[in-house]
Amino acid sequence: MKLTQQIRIKPTKQQEDILWKLSEKCRLIYNFALTERIYCWDLGIKGINYYSQQNNLPKLKKKYPDYKIVYSKVLQYILRTLDADYKSFFALWKKGDKDAKPPKYKGKEHFTTMVYNQSGFKVKDGKIRLTQYYDKQQHLEFDIPEKFKFDKIYQISVYQKDNNFYISVTYEKQEKEFVDNGLYQAIDLGITNIITAVNSRGKFLQIKNKRPDKYWLPKIKKIQSRRDHCKKKSRKWNKLNKNMNKMKRKSANQIRDFQHKLSRKIVDNTKANTIIVGDLAVKKMGRKGGVKKRGLNRAIQNTGTLGRFVRFLTYKAKIVGKRVKETSEYKTSKECCCCGKEWEMDLSIRTMKCDCGNEMDRDENSSVNIMTRFLSRNGLWTALSEFQANLRQTGIPIQVLHSQEASSFRVR
Repeated sequence: MKLTQQIRIKPTKQQEDILWKLSEKCRLIYNFALTERIYCWDLGIKGINYYSQQNNLPKLKKKYPDYKIVYSKVLQYILRTLDADYKSFFALWKKGDKDAKPPKYKGKEHFTTMVYNQSGFKVKDGKIRLTQYYDKQQHLEFDIPEKFKFDKIYQISVYQKDNNFYISVTYEKQEKEFVDNGLYQAIDLGITNIITAVNSRGKFLQIKNKRPDKYWLPKIKKIQSRRDHCKKKSRKWNKLNKNMNKMKRKSANQIRDFQHKLSRKIVDNTKANTIIVGDLAVKKMGRKGGVKKRGLNRAIQNTGTLGRFVRFLTYKAKIVGKRVKETSEYKTSKECCCCGKEWEMDLSIRTMKCDCGNEMDRDENSSVNIMTRFLSRNGLWTALSEFQANLRQTGIPIQVLHSQEASSFRVR
């Protein structure tokens, strides 16, 4: 399994100048390649792709020797990034996503990420050495803490965030072999309750979402309003902008820290080796009736609460020999988990009340449906019958479903 470790570096003034000059060359390569693609698109010229632009790099270096200071793999990855940006745009565009936008030019005020893929780097004796050819120096060298040790490194990226420089190391991490112990835990993700889970034994768990962004949002809005009334790039504008970015960074870090700790706690404390989560369509969740809802969209996407949390949960589970499986959660919160009847429920209604006598929390109802749907679709009938029996012991009047009934009940 591949993991990524972020390490902050503290370059000297000379090293920082070199990094910015290398970044500028990468930025220009990206913008030149983007211009070529736009020009060929307007004229209907075909055949301009990553491979054709990569093959032209030696000619470009011969014509403009200044680009020789950048390691060749770094320039190739810049072109690969542009190609990935275009593929992502066209994939969304073909699906009819009206918010899809083509790649834009990179501004010189932002540091361009440099990626050393496969070669051009060396990690030894607590130092990271990056190959470059600026001012006859063959490498840039940075110290890293002794606690970071990597067996096999695939890629190293250099980037800037909040005026600090970082190195991102992609390395191989040994994962434990998965063994199915016959225990399962289904999780319904939400905004108010980030976790609503039920296990094979019929026990429920709910964890509130801390939402530190709600604390910071009024403060950020206030300082942003003050900043917008100042002349742009003035001394006061720069001071307020710096404070605003600091608040945003603090909010984002608190959310990320909460997600890391929670995902680790869930993986370590559950006896189930299989964790089931809903297959989230995060972009659609921020809409109501096809229209973007500002508060809902901010809670789901801007804070990275749901999509990122699933990624954290997945890789932490793999490390300890567990697995995270996704299953469709289409209408799981609107279907009664006992009789299967569908109810039209607004998001403000948090309790499922059905004619069959079932009355329970909406999120708990959804987690039961996620568990039942996964077990029935994968033919785990023994585990399904045990799960239903455990639910009946807790007072939930769930029906006993045989294999054919359960399959047709959940697949519609």
